[in-house]
Amino acid sequence: MSHIRLNNVCIDYPIYNIEARSLKKHFIRFSTGGSVYRRNSKCIVRGLDHISIDIEHGDRVGVIGHNGAGKSTLLRTLAGIYEPTEGKIEIAGKISSLFNLTLGFDDEATGMENIMIRGILLGMCKADVRDLIQDIIEFTELGDYLNMPVRIYSSGMRLRLAFAIATSVHPEILLIDEVVGAGDANFMNKAEIRFNALIGRSNIVVIAVHNFDLIRKFCNKIIFLNAGKIEFFGEVEEGIAQYIATLK
Repeated sequence: MSHIRLNNVCIDYPIYNIEARSLKKHFIRFSTGGSVYRRNSKCIVRGLDHISIDIEHGDRVGVIGHNGAGKSTLLRTLAGIYEPTEGKIEIAGKISSLFNLTLGFDDEATGMENIMIRGILLGMCKADVRDLIQDIIEFTELGDYLNMPVRIYSSGMRLRLAFAIATSVHPEILLIDEVVGAGDANFMNKAEIRFNALIGRSNIVVIAVHNFDLIRKFCNKIIFLNAGKIEFFGEVEEGIAQYIATLK
């Protein structure tokens, strides 16, 4: 069974090219973002501050918070991009991430070649990618453009291709940092169906969005982050209400 366990996890970033003595106080908290403090005369930003959560098989968890609250940092920590400064992470299940959809695209390579490149970056073997190619071709509706260099694609065409590749995976744990539109109304209808199917076949989903309707539709739990700390973890409507209260 897939699960995610975080126990007192902290993520710290050192600040370079700044004098620690320029900070008027030993510890400064910003309205957006984590906190800045001094450690051995060095300035440190704390992106996540003692995060403890348990996410179980079947959970769909929305992550909300002000800009800079730590949403992306949390997702990238779960993905293994950031190593905790303190605390422990235990994850059971293969992770797939939808962060920068066009990451790994080679502008000089064709769309077809980029399907293989991006698929491998997502952790698939060549045989798995080949099995998915026809589905990706049909979904993108890019036709002969798939045999042309990606550098001639419009931004919408690039997103169509990237979205089709990213949503072709079969993840156990799915991490999503925002959801990007990728075309006209007809294509967006197809994209929504495909996105729904992706979430449906994932054991666990953790999604950071500003769209409360999306969270209400997909999620059974919510994390409200504020300045790198968890303000609330639990029922969706209560978490949204607590977040909205901070805007007044």
